[in-house]
Amino acid sequence: MWKNQGGVLSGLNLNETTSYDPASSSSESSRKSLNESSTSSSHGPAFSRIPSATSSSSVNTTSGGSVIVAVVEGRGLARGEIGMASLNLKCPELILSQFADTGTYAKVITKIHILIPLEILMPDTSTEKGKGTKLFNLITENFPGVAFTAIQRKYFNERKGLEYIQQLCAPEFATVLMEVQAKYYCLATAAALLKYLEFIQNSVYAAKSLKVIFKGSEETVMIDSATATNLELVVNNRDHRSKNTLLGLLNHTKTPGGARRLRSNILEPLLDVDTINIRLDTIEELLQDEELFFGLKNAIGNFLDIDQLLSRLVQVPKQETVQVAEAKITHIIQLKHTLDLVPRLQMVLKNCNTSLLKAYSTSLEDRRFVMILDQIRTVINDDTTYLKGSLNMRTQKCYAVRPNINEFLDIARRAYTEIVDDIAGRVNKMGENYGLPMRTSFSTTRGFFIQMKLEGVILPEGKLPTEFIKVTKHKNNYGFTTADLMKMNDRCDEALREIFHMSYVVICQLLRTIHEHVHCLYKLSDAVSMLDMLLSLANACTITDYVRPEFTDTLAIKRGRHPILEQISGQQPVSNNSYISDGSNFVIITGPNMSGKSTYLKQVALCQIMAQIGSFVPAEYASFRVANQIFSRIGVDDDFETNSSTFMVEMKEISYIIHNVSERSLIIIDELGRGTSAEEGIGICYSVCEFLLSLQAFTLFATHFLELCQLESIYPNVENQHMEVQHTRSADTGESVVYTYLLNRGCSEERYYGFRAAEMTAIPSTIIQEAKKIASKVSQQLSSKHHNDPETQRQRAVYHLATRLMQTARNSRLDPDSLRMYLKGLRKQYEAELQALGQTTSMDTGEE
Repeated sequence: MWKNQGGVLSGLNLNETTSYDPASSSSESSRKSLNESSTSSSHGPAFSRIPSATSSSSVNTTSGGSVIVAVVEGRGLARGEIGMASLNLKCPELILSQFADTGTYAKVITKIHILIPLEILMPDTSTEKGKGTKLFNLITENFPGVAFTAIQRKYFNERKGLEYIQQLCAPEFATVLMEVQAKYYCLATAAALLKYLEFIQNSVYAAKSLKVIFKGSEETVMIDSATATNLELVVNNRDHRSKNTLLGLLNHTKTPGGARRLRSNILEPLLDVDTINIRLDTIEELLQDEELFFGLKNAIGNFLDIDQLLSRLVQVPKQETVQVAEAKITHIIQLKHTLDLVPRLQMVLKNCNTSLLKAYSTSLEDRRFVMILDQIRTVINDDTTYLKGSLNMRTQKCYAVRPNINEFLDIARRAYTEIVDDIAGRVNKMGENYGLPMRTSFSTTRGFFIQMKLEGVILPEGKLPTEFIKVTKHKNNYGFTTADLMKMNDRCDEALREIFHMSYVVICQLLRTIHEHVHCLYKLSDAVSMLDMLLSLANACTITDYVRPEFTDTLAIKRGRHPILEQISGQQPVSNNSYISDGSNFVIITGPNMSGKSTYLKQVALCQIMAQIGSFVPAEYASFRVANQIFSRIGVDDDFETNSSTFMVEMKEISYIIHNVSERSLIIIDELGRGTSAEEGIGICYSVCEFLLSLQAFTLFATHFLELCQLESIYPNVENQHMEVQHTRSADTGESVVYTYLLNRGCSEERYYGFRAAEMTAIPSTIIQEAKKIASKVSQQLSSKHHNDPETQRQRAVYHLATRLMQTARNSRLDPDSLRMYLKGLRKQYEAELQALGQTTSMDTGEE
């Protein structure tokens, strides 16, 4: 499928007048002339590969990438307006995007990271050597292992892009034309991408066959690639094969489509609360109804990769070969197998209650499923089914088409059957002649051959007879063949080619009949993948105790746990409470090394992501404010690829956050400023904190700089918390630290916990004692007065009361009596804070 026409990519001259209608004779002749065109076009090459730092083909082939992405940026006043188009070679879905991006191009980089492209296409004007645009340079820097191809700018043509979409878009998705007809940059990328695909594939997409969708950048949460890596969303940082990731934790899917959908949702969680709650309702019903849960699980588990099947069905091959014929027979068998499963799935969903399951149940009532299956059954045998095993599947393909439809096909099948019977008879006869327990076996590479177990077998003279050739030995089995058997295999293959050719003729006629209806598989693919993903999320709840999250304007988690850590340890880790609101949206976390600060930060972010994909979360109670962006700054490693020191990496990451943060972001920052001196580190942390404090973003800031705790006495929306440790003393080991991993209010008092960690190593005690003296002197110089004056504390109490009243007005679902009690409690708390400051209150003390 992935072939270069003529073998030289840069030698093609794309003809703008080529139509996408494969049935058009003029289109065919135009393609033929294009394939035969020489490399000496007066306009220069249509596209050419740009060498990258890493061998792109080897990198992406091994990773299984199959997505081609085209990117273009507006020029002049439109600079920063980005158009993107992507198409998965294994799934006939064209995804279009157009959005405005900042000078950091964060959205573009994030989207490309999620797609894992095999190849990226850009206009040649943006990729000229030494004159590449900032966007091109950033993309090549971030994706060194991806192939880049420069396409002539004239092929980024929005008019042609709209024509292609009108020709190729399946009727079910025709509304996309209204969305994209004025979005010139995404149309331009669609034109270049589809033109390129036509020439590198050995087939074209049939008219009205593609699923075309438009995705804006405002529909999902933006999680940049560094944050996805830090949180180990889909890849474990220590071992890329490990399943100790959020995807590995939640992935109990049964189909490839379900796994793809889950991965996509983890990297791009939802923003719409109604959609999230619909998913949560569905999971709740699945957990409450065991019959529905296991019935769906069994029904879904039998489906194949519908997207990949559909992709094959809507492609029209340019060349007819034996391989093409055999593949098409396989596809029609897979289609029959898939449609046979629809009634069973529909039956399972028949009595469901939630709106999403009802909607999928209704969508499966589409008459086209029955219509296509009825047409298939007029040509394909009823007992033909998709089976695993090369010989089983070969037999199914041979006898798939009903008898008496094609006389030549029936003759070829009789010849094939006779040859197979002769092979079996020949092997049995040889076994009798030699007195050996031979049996006939089959493999796709060797065809029919002979196998024999060695146990209890005595060979004459300790050797196999000389007649047996191509002998292989695997464990206790011999595999071999004979010259006669090889000749019979050749005759068998010849008969098989004839069968496939004749079957292909019949199946092509069948495909033409059902082609206009086959797009209902898009609906089926959507239902199966979504149901599979929701079953997977429900399955995760059955393994450990998860709770349904709520969505308010407050992040409140009671006894929350780190989901991946819980999976690794096999038992419930230490749980912690979390509370972030408009009134205390900036939490500074202190504590010793290894006390659990980083784990806690990641725990909160992972729970936020789980909630926004529609999953239950590991806690006793959980409420979240919907985050439109999730940022992280974790880790202190040098980046050798970009020649960046630890401190430079820190600064790049914090700069990215500052330039892209919004009021609805969730930010976790761990140990900022440790790559430089203490004075500079504290100064940078302090100024970054003050910038973030000016926003309403929810921020968790873990630090070893205890000086930052003074921010609580200056800003009312700052709250200090710390990871608690306990000290024990024994005669043998002296004083030691016990980590509780519990989060408590206030600032850590453990100023020299690094020394305690050092004492556990082989560093001489004299060095540690000298270090303590020096640290004490430095600390005295850096210390400053706390701003704990009564007026500041009074303002803080007023601020907290006001924010709590506003939260109550927005979110309260209490009945009048409970609400009255809650408000009285707030008043008493406020009065207590003022009395502690020696203040008097003028609040009305009368009963409401």
